[in-house]
Amino acid sequence: MKKNRRDFLKISGLAGVGFASIGLLPGCSSGSSNETSSDINWQTDPEWQKVQYGEWGGPGVDPRPGPMDEILLKDYAPKSSVVVPETFVPKAKYPVIDVHIHNYPARGDGDAREKLDEWVQSMDEVGVETSVVLTGATGNDFDRLVEFYLEPYPGRFQLYCGLTTDDIANPDYPQRAVAELERCYEKGARGVGELTDKGLGLTSDPDLARNERLHHDDERLDAFWDKCRELNLPVNIHMADHPSAWEPLDVFQERTPDYQHFNLHGDDILSHGEILVRRDRTLEKHPDTIFIACHLSNQGHDLAKLGEALDTYPNLYLDISARDYEVGRTPRAAKRFLTKYPDRVLFGTDMGMQKSMYQAWWRLLETDDEYMVGRVWWPYYGLDLPESVLEPLYRGNARRIMNWENV
Repeated sequence: MKKNRRDFLKISGLAGVGFASIGLLPGCSSGSSNETSSDINWQTDPEWQKVQYGEWGGPGVDPRPGPMDEILLKDYAPKSSVVVPETFVPKAKYPVIDVHIHNYPARGDGDAREKLDEWVQSMDEVGVETSVVLTGATGNDFDRLVEFYLEPYPGRFQLYCGLTTDDIANPDYPQRAVAELERCYEKGARGVGELTDKGLGLTSDPDLARNERLHHDDERLDAFWDKCRELNLPVNIHMADHPSAWEPLDVFQERTPDYQHFNLHGDDILSHGEILVRRDRTLEKHPDTIFIACHLSNQGHDLAKLGEALDTYPNLYLDISARDYEVGRTPRAAKRFLTKYPDRVLFGTDMGMQKSMYQAWWRLLETDDEYMVGRVWWPYYGLDLPESVLEPLYRGNARRIMNWENV
């Protein structure tokens, strides 16, 4: 009898589970100690077979038990035997504006100023001329970041401020939010973000009732978005998350255990689709405000639908930050998408300060290398973007739509 995936108990400790225990190796019984799933042999389940092998029908060999049955899922790192060209791209083809970074020098141990200096040196070596710090900060926190980034390195960094979310139920909240935005602008903010809603609203407060939560399309933010338009401040919005976050942590979960802490399955939140509806409603209500939906608006898995949104809302822009795995696993579709919308997508990383990270991006976007190591077990394939797409992606679009006054 076919098992329904919803009947498979959410596995909270998936990272420490062996391949055999969750049925990822053909021919192995589940072996789970959980009574709900201990009798499930996933290899005989039609849905599992279709997901695992597609139309091939099976592994094509006689599967048998062996030492790999005890390998932990979190430790699985298969070495590829594929021999293909490996192109090293030390510096981007055009000067780059990275529109999506955070306050990385403050993280971890060590002197923040020293780490900032080293970061700027790496930016010089790989070809990043300017980085946009999405601080999400207001008040004194934002002021300190202005001193930290803009005073020693004018022109190398641009700062986005945040949205104040104190006492959102009070009648004066819209006015206070606008006043703080204006103050941050005077201090040096040239955009707003990253403003994140993964279903709980912009405050991420689980104690608020659904009708009390502050989403992007809330009328309490109308004056705020209007002021962003007036000051020519683009807004970076993080809408939803990768759709796998709403799926159970079971044998069908798409991403590796490294990402399981992002899982939202079963939470009292809006669905992935409901959040995108809120996005569209915001875009429609404020057509003259520029919104940059980061991470390909978490629709990189469905570029056709994402293209429909771009066609409908001229004020919607995207960044590709931290979605290397989306464009890398579907290189032909991604190249067609970026070629169709060369004036709507911006480059961003959101992945730290490592020089090798930047260079991995250049290889992905500029070469036609195949079967590159990716971050989610998914091999990447180079997009080999033409110059007419690469230059606006790297720099041109950011220079056109972002606020560079006094930078």
